[in-house]
Amino acid sequence: MSYLTYTILLALFHQQIASKAVPATAENNGTSVSNTSVSDYFMYFAYGSNLLKERLQLKNPSAVFVTTGNLKDHVIKFGYWKKEFNNNNSWHGGVATIEESKGDVVWGVVWKMDKDNLISLDKQEGVGIGFYSPLDVTINTDEGEVLCRTYQMNNFTVHKTSPPYKQVVCLGAKQNGLPLDYIKKLEAVETNGYSGPSILDDITMLTPADKGKSL
Repeated sequence: MSYLTYTILLALFHQQIASKAVPATAENNGTSVSNTSVSDYFMYFAYGSNLLKERLQLKNPSAVFVTTGNLKDHVIKFGYWKKEFNNNNSWHGGVATIEESKGDVVWGVVWKMDKDNLISLDKQEGVGIGFYSPLDVTINTDEGEVLCRTYQMNNFTVHKTSPPYKQVVCLGAKQNGLPLDYIKKLEAVETNGYSGPSILDDITMLTPADKGKSL
């Protein structure tokens, strides 16, 4: 048995135990809100800016790549959680979320993270202020299905994303080898043309040339 197979099977075992101890939760746009807690770590499915390792590890240093995978019957969209949104968020534009969409798939990365980073990840996703809600989702991988934590935006409204946010998403997709046709789909996303400072400046792995690159 390969190490990857062992890791995924072990995660599924722990998550099955944890799920039995967690009561049913509220519904969020047709998907159950997650309260899943694993003894010492959890699996996280990233599909937006947290595709990029350096972005995710800014606030969540325990994150370790496990594999890539996809969420069936969902689509990635870009927007914000407030109708009065005015591009003054930290990314200066719409950010990613997932919505149910029959026949579509959202590709992403399965990260293994220490339970200690659950609080920091929830904070990054704005769970405490109602921005995103955590969900349990079944991710399809080459090694089989994996139960993961992910996040879905509340009160979603469509807004164009910013070039810096789009760049981080695309770089993360390339970094982890997501399918080429899916990367091309991300690269085709229209932006709002914002060109000022953003969280992108904090991601030290990018060279000055990368930061100025148009996607």
